Amino acid sequence: MASPTAASCTLDAAAAARNLICRDTTAAAHLKLASIFVIFLTSAVGIAGPVLLAQLFRGKPLYDKAVLVIKCFAAGVILSTSLVHVLPEAYASLADCAVSSRHPWKDFPFAGLVTLIGCLLALFVDITATEHIGHGHGGGGGGEYEPVAGEAGGGDLGKQSRGLLRLESGEGEEEESRGAREEEEELMAKVKQRLVSQVLEIGIIFHSVIIGVTMGTSQNRCTIKPLVAALSFHQIFEGMGLGGCIAQQAGFRLRTVAYMCVMFAVTTPMGILLGMIIFWLTGYDDTNPNALIMEGLLGSLSSGILVYMGLVDLIALDFFHNKLMSSTPRLKKTSFVALVLGSASMSILALWA
Repeated sequence: MASPTAASCTLDAAAAARNLICRDTTAAAHLKLASIFVIFLTSAVGIAGPVLLAQLFRGKPLYDKAVLVIKCFAAGVILSTSLVHVLPEAYASLADCAVSSRHPWKDFPFAGLVTLIGCLLALFVDITATEHIGHGHGGGGGGEYEPVAGEAGGGDLGKQSRGLLRLESGEGEEEESRGAREEEEELMAKVKQRLVSQVLEIGIIFHSVIIGVTMGTSQNRCTIKPLVAALSFHQIFEGMGLGGCIAQQAGFRLRTVAYMCVMFAVTTPMGILLGMIIFWLTGYDDTNPNALIMEGLLGSLSSGILVYMGLVDLIALDFFHNKLMSSTPRLKKTSFVALVLGSASMSILALWA
């Protein structure tokens, strides 16, 4: 009786025979060159849409609610990207016969481990940045109780005097202190949101580079053609996810917003171009065990970062810590529907890419 590994190798050999029929370097190169422009345009449209809408409608009555709903749709897209697209691909790369038959890859589920490392790494960045923000804005030292001089003295007259003093001079200071604390909290929330957008873009860029290089090194015209269409929609939804987060952040300068949009738009096309150059220089084989290991590890790390960002910094932050959503039950229901629609739309794309 053949072992499971041997059976999977036999299946891989049959798949390799089919790939050989579709292998056409010239036709594949033409498709990839066309895909560079198509994917760049769809990526630019996806990320620029929410950002431009935010600029047009900023200050309007429904602006904050609309941005929140878009952000929840985006959170669904990000979560689905990590769990339905990136993580299964990482598992598949490390479970390939050429990898899973070797030590140490057959001894331990490294895809899950590296995903866990990605989550913990994102948490570490979050904690470090939050502490830095807190210290930078005087967090942790301003709200301590200071006794009034002479308060140790007893007697009802002393208590009444202290009460009157607090009523006359303390309430105004208390209101000012409360207002200052609220301003500081809002400032910290803005800085935190800025950090979320930047770390999220790093995680998405990891994923986009992997997609681009994988496609750029492939010479299979049969898989590239449908992949271009699927990746175009993929980039639109992923761009909307990142663009929704950037749109909510009013503290970014125009130059920074433009830079983040351009970086997202060019990352996948640059990955495709890099993959083509690597193949041209080295004759690189995308079925090589070392290539599969690299794809699997980077994909797992990217998935862990995106899972953390989606659940903690997007979904939990908005549904449990957003004052606007907490005070409007109807908005919370609408945001949940947007979250489900974002997850569903991105998950359906897994049928093709």
